[in-house]
Amino acid sequence: MAATNPNPSSTDDRARLKAHFDIAHTSHPDRWIKLWDAGDFLPWDRGTPNPALIDLLDQREDLIGDCFVEDAGKRRRKRALVPGCGKGYDVLLLASYGYDAYGLEVSEKAVERCIEEKNVNGDKYPVKNVAAGAGKSTFVNGDFFADAWREEVVGGGMFEMIYDYTFFCALNPAMRPAWAQRMSQLLSRKPPGHLICLEFPTYKDPSTGGPPYGLTPETYIEHLAHPGRELPYDDAGHVKVDSSDRSNPEGLERIDHWQPERTHAIGKDTDWISVWHHW
Repeated sequence: MAATNPNPSSTDDRARLKAHFDIAHTSHPDRWIKLWDAGDFLPWDRGTPNPALIDLLDQREDLIGDCFVEDAGKRRRKRALVPGCGKGYDVLLLASYGYDAYGLEVSEKAVERCIEEKNVNGDKYPVKNVAAGAGKSTFVNGDFFADAWREEVVGGGMFEMIYDYTFFCALNPAMRPAWAQRMSQLLSRKPPGHLICLEFPTYKDPSTGGPPYGLTPETYIEHLAHPGRELPYDDAGHVKVDSSDRSNPEGLERIDHWQPERTHAIGKDTDWISVWHHW
């Protein structure tokens, strides 16, 4: 197993990652695959789930509910998706809280690393609630923007929870309209679902490029309110806010927003959590 980079925010790492993706964004999926295949440079890997997600699951059941849902008169586990799941830490965490959790990665090697993590360190994710029990953890290889991978998901590939952390910011800004549209498509309306975004890196100047690409909470608001729409940005790389138009029926509404008390060190005092649902 490749070692986790001890200083994932170093200037050298950022420069190396930016140079690796200095190519048309349509070729970026292949560049992620190359990084996973090599396995010796994974600067986004923190080695554990984000504590902000742990605290959300522990403390905000009033907002997101528990791990069960009533569906067609039957009680079942909610399905959760973690796109760009890395080595699968957050997927294993969600399963320990009772969700049937799916981790999606574009790289076959990444999926292998997820399965390895599950086999070697699965005991680090004990069942949180004995009465509820554990859900299943499943790792899938596929393109988030395509449909083939959804055939491996029970229930037609719809989810009551989607968790995005370092996925949105890893995408070239040109992909943001498609990201928002895809989130709207995958998030369940009935039973109602929640999209959880751990917003990162809000401290980074958007004009410096990426990945990760700098963004602000307004970036999420504007794109999720207008899924699929090309939006204007200013010269500094900030999305232009248009609060007068929130009429898109496919749009998502932000229902809560706060700064977590705990998160990974790289996002301390700058990360935000936002929770969304369909209008």
